[in-house]
Amino acid sequence: MQLKKIDKARYRNHLNKVIVACVASLATGSLGIAQALIVIFPDADGSHFHWNLLGVIVSVVAIALVLKKYRTHSFMYEVNYVWELKQSLNKVTRKMAKLKKAAQEGDADAMLAMQFSYSGSKQLWELDDNTITLDDLSIWQAQLDTLVSRYQVQLDLAQYNESSLKNF
Repeated sequence: MQLKKIDKARYRNHLNKVIVACVASLATGSLGIAQALIVIFPDADGSHFHWNLLGVIVSVVAIALVLKKYRTHSFMYEVNYVWELKQSLNKVTRKMAKLKKAAQEGDADAMLAMQFSYSGSKQLWELDDNTITLDDLSIWQAQLDTLVSRYQVQLDLAQYNESSLKNF
């Protein structure tokens, strides 16, 4: 995955619309399906938990299918990019202890993966207005910069490939 410039206002606007649409669809879909099933299959005990649960499950599956189908639509570009970025960052984070150890030993691929993680995290946190942890990120970036200069490594984020994580 490569980092891309994202318009924060457009991202927030589209994300909010997607969230509202999902919540509204879940509420109306689950209630509508449950009520229809209760009318069709009434229960003498008055317990309709299983119909309510089925309504929620069907609604969640329907929402997931719609999101999957339209994830490549231009409206979803920023939302999908951030979703994929979070997945990529999670993969790097799971390997971070090994990456830090390898970077201490001068491994350029480890340093590149860490640089991707730090740059991607900065972008993600700024898009989500999660600036509290940016101070910690600055410290981590400075530590990485020290290693880069010590081992005279050139880091080009365009060269980052997720498959390099398999080595760690």
